[in-house]
Amino acid sequence: MLDLKTINNLDTRSVGYFRFKQFGNDYLLTNETGEYVFIPENNFKKFLTGKLGKKSEIYKELLNKSFLKDKNYLVNSVLKYRERYHFLQFGPSLHIIVITLRCNHKCIYCHASAGDSLDKSLDMDLATAKKVVDTIFQTTNDAICIEFQGGEPLLNWPVVKFIISYALEKNKLEKKNLVFRLVSNFSLMAEEKIKFLMDNNVNFCTSLDGDEETHNYNRIYLEGNSYQNVVKWIKRINQAYKEKYKDKKKNYQRIGALITVTRKTLANYKEVIDTYIDLNFKGIYLRYLNPYGFAKQSKEKIWYSTDEYIDFYKSTFDYILEKNYQGQLFYENMAATYLRKILLQEEPHNLDMRSPCGATIGQLAYNYNGDVYTCDDGRALSRTGDETFKLGNINANTFAELINNNLCKSMCMASCTTGLPGHSDNVYQPYWGTCPVYNYSLSGNIFPAMKENFKWQIDEQILDYIFEKLKSKKNEDIFREWCKAARPRVK
Repeated sequence: MLDLKTINNLDTRSVGYFRFKQFGNDYLLTNETGEYVFIPENNFKKFLTGKLGKKSEIYKELLNKSFLKDKNYLVNSVLKYRERYHFLQFGPSLHIIVITLRCNHKCIYCHASAGDSLDKSLDMDLATAKKVVDTIFQTTNDAICIEFQGGEPLLNWPVVKFIISYALEKNKLEKKNLVFRLVSNFSLMAEEKIKFLMDNNVNFCTSLDGDEETHNYNRIYLEGNSYQNVVKWIKRINQAYKEKYKDKKKNYQRIGALITVTRKTLANYKEVIDTYIDLNFKGIYLRYLNPYGFAKQSKEKIWYSTDEYIDFYKSTFDYILEKNYQGQLFYENMAATYLRKILLQEEPHNLDMRSPCGATIGQLAYNYNGDVYTCDDGRALSRTGDETFKLGNINANTFAELINNNLCKSMCMASCTTGLPGHSDNVYQPYWGTCPVYNYSLSGNIFPAMKENFKWQIDEQILDYIFEKLKSKKNEDIFREWCKAARPRVK
């Protein structure tokens, strides 16, 4: 254990800024640039007091990773830090459009609090859609991703088609790096829709909660078998990609799937992973529940404790690792996001795991009626009548007014972990983020209350587990493959 004498003898001339945590007989060190190193206790004390041998391997590693000072320490640290936060120089790139709040599923955890499938008053009209696209193209970011969400967006198919066509036409002049993504349950998918979407390079994403029993328990479809339907279209779309790229060196499978972990998922983790592998997915995001919409109302039926989720996550993680040991490349996407930060000092485009988070500065959410929100989670709260995260409306506010809203500044302050108790002094500060909407839903405050914060407790324990696994060279090699596989594919 560290003693007071060692701490008092800290050699500030040679030791750079760092945070640390004890892992058994070793210490984990991280710094502001996202570098990390494990160091045995005896070397840790020598490091603190400036007594490490300059020819030792650990000294060279610490120097290379900016834990030790030399004449280039400040310049190198600034360059690495600037690169890590490069995303701050751009405007919002992700633009989520809620085409309709209608849905033909009754998912027990629905965060969007979707409405009745027959209530067309919840649809976006063409005039609003045109104004939304015009607003989106005012972003200062050269990259634009328009994501169609709901409800079930295919219930308002004519407006989906209009937005794609209008945005593509507009982009002939704007020349942005424009991509589209459709998030759908696929219950209304058809061959002619697949052709239109693929002809216009629209990416597909759906919800797949694992095996048939688990999926149908979570995602209730009164008109049929939700699992069988979504699997049918996953296979068909993947086949369509294979046909489209048959003359290319690589086949691009760009369909994505999301799982929402409920209490039902916990015991069926092997079946969930096997289902994803059988359908040729390369990874899975073990997304835990958020306290929005129907999920908040169904706590007794679907929720779990922190310990229950962590036990599930570790068991599933180990099962995934075992698959990799057997030669099957498959990754857990939350871990892969952290690993890209840890191993590569990259900042993946995962807006919920950034500091500051992506609310307004990385994404905007446009409701069916033209209301604009800091993010889709903030928009989801509006269904309960809470408009805390509303920035304005496209018919009343300019893009500049939306972005310069004081709410945007508050979201940045509340999600910048360098200044948050429980985050700023934590060894994992360089890697994690916090969600102001999540915090507000729990405690009525956009700043996190740490002891009661389910997300904070889970994230810290997941990072503990990742770093424990990282101490094995075999695992590190696998994790580097995860980092490659988790990177977005280039067309």
